[in-house]
Amino acid sequence: MKNTVKFLFALVITMMIFGKSEAQTKWTVDNVHSNVKFTATHMVISEVEGNFKSFSGTLTAAKPDFTDATIEFSVDIASINTDNEQRDKHLKSDDFFNAEKFPTMTFKSISMKKLSGNKYELTGNLTIRDVTKRVKFAVTYGGTAKDGYGNTRAGFRASTTINRLDYGLKWNSLLETGGAVIGPEVAISLNVELIKAK
Repeated sequence: MKNTVKFLFALVITMMIFGKSEAQTKWTVDNVHSNVKFTATHMVISEVEGNFKSFSGTLTAAKPDFTDATIEFSVDIASINTDNEQRDKHLKSDDFFNAEKFPTMTFKSISMKKLSGNKYELTGNLTIRDVTKRVKFAVTYGGTAKDGYGNTRAGFRASTTINRLDYGLKWNSLLETGGAVIGPEVAISLNVELIKAK
């Protein structure tokens, strides 16, 4: 009888611990305090910067260190902004993104690996123009804090570099010197602030 009671007690405790460890928490991107930027080489000698004004994303995790995080992120291509209306129109055309046919750029995570301290490696699938490629982001976790309304917030910085030609963004023109007007590599950086669901 005593052994049975001990077993049941141990089983209950195990289930409580297991249930607690498996509780998923959802975090949602706060657009007001987040940004998505990119940089590309222009005429070999300089860089052009831009950003996307409209985007959304969620992070779901049970572990407090986010190593089990599942992340989904979506960007509205039509919201691209380089501070030049003519250039933005060209970027939204079929020479580049074709925003009408492929209105969103998406990312879905595969793993969130902690390297050391607050440094992580985020691996996932990035889809542009219906082309999906595996990418790795270098991530810095800024920590968590409570705002004046009692919301818990978490901050992350993430960066990667992709080859735009891999995604069908192939337009280019050659300079007299033989170099490309726009380089193939595009650096992507995100500053993201997330709000924890209550």
